[in-house]
Amino acid sequence: MPGFSDRDRGRDRGRYGGGPPRFGGGGGGNRGGPPPGKFGNPGERLRKKHWNLDELPKFQKNFYQEHPDVTRRPLQEVEQYRRSKEVTVKGRDCPKPIVKFHEAAFPSYVMDVIVKQNWTEPTPIQSQGWPVALSGKDMVGIAQTGSGKTLAVSVIQLDFFFFKPFQPRWGIKLMCLVLAPTRELAQQVQQVAAEYGRASRLKSTCIYGGAPKGPQIRDLERGVEICIATPGRLIDFLECGKTNLRRCTYLVLDEADRMLDMGFEPQIRKIVDQIRPDRQTLMWSATWPKEVRQLAEDFLKDYVQINIGALQLSANHNILQIVDVCNDLEKEDKLIRLLEEIMSEKENKTIIFVETKRRCDELTRRMRRDGWPAMGIHGDKSQQERDWVLNEFRYGKAPILIATDVASRGLDVEDVKFVINYDYPNSSEDYIHRIGRTARSQKTGTAYTFFTPNNMKQASDLISVLREANQAINPKLIQMAEDRGGKMSFLFTLGFKRELDLLTIFSLASGWHVSILVLFDISASKIGDQEYIYCNYYNFYFIFGHLKLSYTTEG
Repeated sequence: MPGFSDRDRGRDRGRYGGGPPRFGGGGGGNRGGPPPGKFGNPGERLRKKHWNLDELPKFQKNFYQEHPDVTRRPLQEVEQYRRSKEVTVKGRDCPKPIVKFHEAAFPSYVMDVIVKQNWTEPTPIQSQGWPVALSGKDMVGIAQTGSGKTLAVSVIQLDFFFFKPFQPRWGIKLMCLVLAPTRELAQQVQQVAAEYGRASRLKSTCIYGGAPKGPQIRDLERGVEICIATPGRLIDFLECGKTNLRRCTYLVLDEADRMLDMGFEPQIRKIVDQIRPDRQTLMWSATWPKEVRQLAEDFLKDYVQINIGALQLSANHNILQIVDVCNDLEKEDKLIRLLEEIMSEKENKTIIFVETKRRCDELTRRMRRDGWPAMGIHGDKSQQERDWVLNEFRYGKAPILIATDVASRGLDVEDVKFVINYDYPNSSEDYIHRIGRTARSQKTGTAYTFFTPNNMKQASDLISVLREANQAINPKLIQMAEDRGGKMSFLFTLGFKRELDLLTIFSLASGWHVSILVLFDISASKIGDQEYIYCNYYNFYFIFGHLKLSYTTEG
């Protein structure tokens, strides 16, 4: 059983994740943080360290040497490059971006791997992010999924340790810590770091919940320079003294918005308190909500902010987004018809996202019973089973993966062509990350979304995302947003020839009474087999006298 990392944000109760999480897990729960289990609150035994910087050994932060080609590049050309790549920077003394890999002056073992990948130029976040990070500055990088942030994180780690000071031969020598929200993302970061650092003799390990502790503890005891971890398992090891962060000078918070969304903020703060305050800190995120902004203000000093694309919610423009407005009873038939078309394509690897673990299991059973090559993954699967399912999907043996949001971030499968939102997620941020599983690394993909009246409150946000990406918008979705937005709206489901009291309005004020009704508008529409009445009214104070209105539908 996994730890509190993979409770799928508390969506299910009952046997699919309703019990208290185990201590030391690998991810998060709901917005308020994982509930306390029988072991108490994670990190409660950790005490904030009081650092004396005069007694700490000095370390080098800035080891960036600007390439002559970059130095000679005029500012007008630099600004033109940033505009063409939609790169905006905020902060003092931001270095110029690099436009070719050789301008970064990476060690030869890093460049050898880059050459083998046949990449022609860095992605925008790499182009501007590498010079900033290598200059020793704290940095916030905001870019969409699939933009190369993982490679940016990993290569900076390796270049940092190319200049590392003398390390003890044995014992704890951890100098770089990367925190990630899920074990899948943590494993992905380590895989990239290992690929690029194989010739560097640097040791790294990945620690996360849902896997045996023994091998992870042995890695730490033998000594590693780089640790990629999920917060729960790391706090577990810190509390029991299996490792410490006294030598750590380099901190990376990957997918910071996701970690906060999973309720990890208390654990992150406990961990950061164990790291010396003059560290270098990098924060990577796909969105920039106020919670992430506050975290940056608390943890980073005089940082440079790099944003790729618009600051508002934005999806990858290489994804074709199709929204089907329907009701819940229609979704399964629509899914089958859609998969029949997808499976006739040569490239047909598909991820289907559902809201709960129960729905994931049920849909997977039904589809496999009907002969579809589908497998399911969610937070209650063991690590061994999750790894096996992902490998079957990655290598095409099961081209349909049914998943909860455990797979919406950190799952990097290059050739996913289709994403289907069987259930619309709780937020537009999650929607963007879900569909970001396709169109990775400048490729194209298609995302289908089933949008029901139950999702009406998110219609406006979805329309904003579609408009920003220049996508066609379903007129039914626009109507749904108009019927709800800008006015006080009530939605009722009616049976045929049934009279319903739509509204009884009463005073919400005390002491005095105002009854001013400016406009009352009634409209009816039909979606699928259900008929809906929309009642919109305007007033100045939301204070009314009593009003009763009846409306009868005709069959």
